[in-house]
Amino acid sequence: MSTRALRRLKGKQRGQEALDLGELTLGDNPEEQAAAGEEEQLETASVSPPSNIKPNSRKAKKNKAQKNFSNIYELICDADNEAEKISPDEEAEKPNGNCGTEKNDNRDVEKPEEANTKSLSGDRVKKKKKKKKTKVTSEGGQEAAPDDDIDVLLQNLEQSNGLSLQNEDCGGPDRRSVLHVEHRNLNPETELKRYFGARAVQGDQRPRQRNRQFHRSTWMTSPKDSWPRFSRPGVSMTLLQSKDGIQYFAFEHSRDYQQVQFKFLDAVESMDPNNIVALLQLNPYHIDSLLQLSDVCRIQEDQEMARDLIERALYSFECAFHPLFSLTSGTSRLDYMRPENRAFYLALYKHMMFLEKRGCPRTALEYCKLILSLDPDSDPLCMLLLIDFLTLRSREYHSLLQLYQDWEVHRNLSQLPNFAFSTALCHFHLSQQEDLDPEEGDKQRHKADVMLQNALIMFPGVLMPLLDLCTVQPDTTVSSHAFFGPKSQIGQPAALAELTSLYVGRTCSLWREAAVMLWLEESVKEVLRRVDAKDPLVEDCQNKRKQRYQSAPRNIHRHVLLSEIKEATSSLPLEVTSQPVMGFDPLPPLDSVMSYTRPERQHVGASNESTLSLFFRSLLPNFNLQGGLRQEDDMEVARAGQELNQEVDRLMVAMREMLANIRFQEPPRDDNPYRDEDEWD
Repeated sequence: MSTRALRRLKGKQRGQEALDLGELTLGDNPEEQAAAGEEEQLETASVSPPSNIKPNSRKAKKNKAQKNFSNIYELICDADNEAEKISPDEEAEKPNGNCGTEKNDNRDVEKPEEANTKSLSGDRVKKKKKKKKTKVTSEGGQEAAPDDDIDVLLQNLEQSNGLSLQNEDCGGPDRRSVLHVEHRNLNPETELKRYFGARAVQGDQRPRQRNRQFHRSTWMTSPKDSWPRFSRPGVSMTLLQSKDGIQYFAFEHSRDYQQVQFKFLDAVESMDPNNIVALLQLNPYHIDSLLQLSDVCRIQEDQEMARDLIERALYSFECAFHPLFSLTSGTSRLDYMRPENRAFYLALYKHMMFLEKRGCPRTALEYCKLILSLDPDSDPLCMLLLIDFLTLRSREYHSLLQLYQDWEVHRNLSQLPNFAFSTALCHFHLSQQEDLDPEEGDKQRHKADVMLQNALIMFPGVLMPLLDLCTVQPDTTVSSHAFFGPKSQIGQPAALAELTSLYVGRTCSLWREAAVMLWLEESVKEVLRRVDAKDPLVEDCQNKRKQRYQSAPRNIHRHVLLSEIKEATSSLPLEVTSQPVMGFDPLPPLDSVMSYTRPERQHVGASNESTLSLFFRSLLPNFNLQGGLRQEDDMEVARAGQELNQEVDRLMVAMREMLANIRFQEPPRDDNPYRDEDEWD
């Protein structure tokens, strides 16, 4: 066998010295894998070859290192250490590399093939020993460098991006934030499969391979084949700032999208939905047009089309997300003061309501927490008035109690009627669980009794409307008592009446259970006993009702308008109901942050005209309601006006003459000689 063949067998090349292995864990050569059976037999009797015989090339080392490392950060750190350690040794050993290789080649010519196998196995043993030695003692104390570098790298990523790496296995659900959102719960099919099974939800549907359209992977909605072809509508998201681990984002509109937005506002002012439909045919992913047309379809009871339009708007938004924007971390913020961000809030809210009506309260709860996490401080859509209802419907009792415990200190959730009653209802349902210990069940029942009695004392105006919607006839002792009678509803402030009517109209279905109604009856009797006994808590709560709830903030009015609960909308103040409400932007904030303004439209001479003059002017051929009269036609308009006045005068004269010439025929007398005898009266 020639020396070249031996070198190829050992993986060496002329002029190359074997490199130090360093800290890398190298795998076996293809030759070693082929001779694995022989090596196991000869490994005990093998003799270690000289230290300068190492049948590995740098290329083989690189491939083996990438193959054996499962952590990419460890590979990067070790590769850097290898480059730092090996490069000085290479420069020092390069002059002697050729001589050592030639001597080894001449020596290997005289050895038989069996010796070659022994040398390979011995080299493998030496590599394993050397690997262990380098892990224990490394030059310059670099043995802990990879782990330290990983920790430093992750810490820098958290500080720079403000993102907290969340792992589902790192802690239980009690350790998570109350605003934590899970991706899988954003898909309603996950909840439907849990109720009905995967076969009932998906059926025998199989993905079509032909004419298959490839869409971007999204979490909130799945694109449908019936949708128009998606193209960038001109909406993008930018990162404004990152502060204390919180990222503040904002949507932006391109110039072309702004022009489409101006056309949409013109279409809304025309009060014709066909103009919005025509605009959507040209711009199928315009957000505000999709939201407004969805309301029109919902009013016309086309629920499927209304829901489809909202999903298309959400898909357009999700395709415009910033790479750092997270739906689940609870650290991404959107300012509702910006009109570009409001459409995203409204699209999420409308989609959430469709999911709740569809029978997916768990999925709707995830969207509720998502909306609340976008701006938890100001809560522009007042999701705290809704989250308790969705939590009770999805039977997530512990999560509602955790929210109440965490936010009661700085948000005073007990002052909201919905939280005062819903937390008591949570404790009652927990006490009714069969797998609960008797002592724990009694403890939960006692908490439920105390909290419900305090809620009835603080908000006595809730009881009678709740019983009325539950079709329950109250006892005469309850209805005739002054504490729960009509006086309790008439005497409460307007803001409190709005909150109580909203809660009663939304959650009356949760109180219709027989066990819940019996529990409510017992608590009402105990409250009446405490009222008759002059409990000091009764007077204290009465003073609180008089001092607080003077006027509701604007976000509560906005929530009532979006809820469309007739019991609550009837209690809105006059300053809210007297102004027009648009579905794409209901009750906008008074201090909005405008990034661009709509150009003013010129109205000539049409501002101070009466209805009668406007009607007569509409008879002219050059009448234009939006643009007014053209200036070049002033003389023609004046001439036409004179002619119109003349025609009106002629018409009035003709009507007078006609009225003057009208003569009524006298009825026939009895002495009429021409009367027929057979005529009957």
